[in-house]
Amino acid sequence: MQKLIKPLIQKNDSKIVMVVLDGVGGLPVNGKTELETSNIPNLDALARESACGLHVPVAFGITPGSGPGHLGIFGYDPQEFQIGRGILESLGLGLEVKKTDVAVRCNYATIKDGIIVDRRAGRIPTEQSRRLTEKLQQEIKRIDDVELIFAPGMEHRFAVLLRFPEPLEPDAAMVPDTDPQKEGNPPLSPAPMSKSAEKVSKVAEKLINKAHELLKNEEKANFILTRGFSGLPHIPTFEEAFALKSIAIATYPMYRGLARLVGMDTPSIEGSVEDEIRFLKQNYNDYDFFFLHVKKIDSYGEDGNFDGKAARIEEFDKLLPQILDLKPDVLVITGDHSTPALMKGHSWHPVPVLIKSPYVLGGLCSAFSERECTKGELGIFPAINIMSLALANALRLKKFGA
Repeated sequence: MQKLIKPLIQKNDSKIVMVVLDGVGGLPVNGKTELETSNIPNLDALARESACGLHVPVAFGITPGSGPGHLGIFGYDPQEFQIGRGILESLGLGLEVKKTDVAVRCNYATIKDGIIVDRRAGRIPTEQSRRLTEKLQQEIKRIDDVELIFAPGMEHRFAVLLRFPEPLEPDAAMVPDTDPQKEGNPPLSPAPMSKSAEKVSKVAEKLINKAHELLKNEEKANFILTRGFSGLPHIPTFEEAFALKSIAIATYPMYRGLARLVGMDTPSIEGSVEDEIRFLKQNYNDYDFFFLHVKKIDSYGEDGNFDGKAARIEEFDKLLPQILDLKPDVLVITGDHSTPALMKGHSWHPVPVLIKSPYVLGGLCSAFSERECTKGELGIFPAINIMSLALANALRLKKFGA
């Protein structure tokens, strides 16, 4: 898609705002999804005048992680650009990742008698996570000839860089997650999936054991789960691909990391969705493209909290008029994937999307929901087409061919 549209791109003064309601798609409980249950008059009204549809993040039946989910809506084929979560978390936390590094995203977890009883350690407060991560940094500076660099994240999350003395083979980071994805299971082994991954695997195993020894007396965060082993990839920047000066407005490090990877400006932001929108207003004159990320919808879905997820959607709906007051030339509202509370995790189900501009048909959907969006003019389509549609509606694409 990028090769097709790159010669067609033309610059103008238009503004594109993309709001990502993380994990917004759902499944029915008592006959209605979270979106259908929510009282969202502003989103519903916007859907009635927008181009609506459902996007498929990777491929039909494939459940995406957050990285592939965002890459798709940013216009990058997630099957071509496979980015490890460790890289995203590390970049988002401000770490400088080198070619000799393997990045790992980690969770604090609770283990009892060798069984994981809480994969997120009760979502411990960020302050506690920071204290524990500083402790790990003080006590585990090196393993063999590998330097370790830790960075605390939000709640139960942190990242660590394994800095090797020399560059590794391309498949050296092929080490599986140790997170079993469900409580009631033992942690998995970081066994190497390639010959060249053996050294990384050994360092990971020693790290896990050392961390457990240091954390074993903690009430909740007494273990670590490692995820997303990855090296630094090569990927075209957003400005190279789409000629857009862009900024990411996101409070969670991993999403800033993904935006930073594709060359967006990624200021460190704290606070609520309202704070994010305030930041959007303050910087509205300085950029062409704005990625605004809303996280907690996904968090409640992962916790299986149907009512909580619906309430978070309603909270955003109340703030939506503040974005509409900016009168962006193109407004895209969607999610990176579906997270049905019924399933307590990401799923393969297509994701609702609306695109508002003066150049859409509209008038086909009565509300913003999974069922209503099937009636929209966009149909069910690949996520990578969202950016070409946004550019077209911003009048940033010339005619193809004679």
